[in-house]
Amino acid sequence: MDTAVFTSFDGAEIAYHTWEPRVAAEGVPRVMLQHGFAASTESNWVGPGVVDALLESGRRVVGVDARGHGRSQKSGDPAFFGERNMSRDHQELFDRLELAEVDLVGYSMGAIVSLLTASRDRRVRRLVVGGVGGAVVELGGVDTGALDGGGELVSALRADDPTNLTGPAAEFRRFAEANGADLPSLAAQAAAVHDTPIELDAITAPTVLIAGTEDYLARNPERLVEALPHATLSTLAGDHLGVVREKAFASTIASFLDVG
Repeated sequence: MDTAVFTSFDGAEIAYHTWEPRVAAEGVPRVMLQHGFAASTESNWVGPGVVDALLESGRRVVGVDARGHGRSQKSGDPAFFGERNMSRDHQELFDRLELAEVDLVGYSMGAIVSLLTASRDRRVRRLVVGGVGGAVVELGGVDTGALDGGGELVSALRADDPTNLTGPAAEFRRFAEANGADLPSLAAQAAAVHDTPIELDAITAPTVLIAGTEDYLARNPERLVEALPHATLSTLAGDHLGVVREKAFASTIASFLDVG
């Protein structure tokens, strides 16, 4: 793995990681991976085996650490964040790497970022999104209704003493701490979460939506599939944080992207 940093449109320093397969497949673009909230390229894609599965199929891989996450620049200012800014980071990196085409994969927050990118950049050839459902159509982003409108999550991330926290917000706080994430940055992103309509009908790339059967943030995935012009649904066993560790998660992504 090689790691580099680029300066994005607003001066943000964004880290990205690249891998080269032993034998590269011909005639296919790079795969770009965008992780979820409170995660990183390492925890979302490397640890669960997604990067290895893609390399084994001959794909060149790029993993982006979203602003405020991983090795990218941190901030406590909500204006620094938002999935639209992260999507613009995608486009800046497309340009930097001189990508004429790209296969884009995003999970949870990263799925919203990837849907935004695919809705306005025709360089996305194929699209994989996971960990989201009907709320993308209804709310324009992740299912904040499952997190008490998002306010509970912001409070949980800002709490000095997390011992009395309960529910999904507490789960994300524990996940963030386990990953060594920057809590002020996560609270700022939670306060800036995307909540306006995405032009889903503008997405021309063939798409697969991966949803866990026990994922409370991916409720009603059929609603999102119906709103996308060229989408199919793949349902896997698991909850929001667990489904990415299922072997079928990595194989579903690699198999879908192997199609020419």
